[in-house]
Amino acid sequence: MDQNPQIQAQQTNQATAPVLVIDDEESIVDLIKLGLKYEGFEVVAASDGEEGIAAAQRTNPIFIILDWMLPDMDGLEVCRRLRSNPTTHDIPILLLTAKGEVGSRVEGLNTGADDYLTKPFSFEELVARIRAILRRLNHSATAENSKVLTVGDIELNMSTHEVIRAGRQIDLTVTEYNLLHLFMSHVGQALDRQTILNQVWGYDFLGETNIIEVYVRYLREKIEDSPSSPRYIQTIRGVGYIMKG
Repeated sequence: MDQNPQIQAQQTNQATAPVLVIDDEESIVDLIKLGLKYEGFEVVAASDGEEGIAAAQRTNPIFIILDWMLPDMDGLEVCRRLRSNPTTHDIPILLLTAKGEVGSRVEGLNTGADDYLTKPFSFEELVARIRAILRRLNHSATAENSKVLTVGDIELNMSTHEVIRAGRQIDLTVTEYNLLHLFMSHVGQALDRQTILNQVWGYDFLGETNIIEVYVRYLREKIEDSPSSPRYIQTIRGVGYIMKG
């Protein structure tokens, strides 16, 4: 399988774009470091939240792997701080968690994480998820850069990744942006859950399609006047969703 351009770019510019691992379990950090080295990534590590936040600001990583359970502050708080800082706001974050319940996963995504992986995990799945997110970022960066999508009073600028509604900028995570871009690119077209998973996440979530509902709710809360009675992103029962103009 050919490597995607984002990963090839990572291989030629490792010093300026490492993967940051924030985890206090030395065995897991060593596993990730060793595996990602052979995938062409440089890896830097931090063992607690404060150190991780500082490392993110210092190294400008291409990706962050963040453990939920950390000794000084939990991963959710670290994620919130990373998302609230303009320097680290847009860096993709994958949350590692031993919590398998749906509610816990939703809580993790609610803080702004782009993806999650439940411990214990296979390294192959970790790499697949990293590649999927970087592939989406690369696709967005090389798409029609000057194009602006408009639906109603929502404007999505593909060159700046800015979303404006009624003159007000809407703050979106990478995954929220990609999901909204998919909907706005297919106005009036019903999108089933499998299509949404393939286009936005790039792989199956092992049947856990509730992640789509989670992110649709996020978008509705940010772009709808009444999230419970949405004008734009509407549910088609038994099928998926449709974007209305």
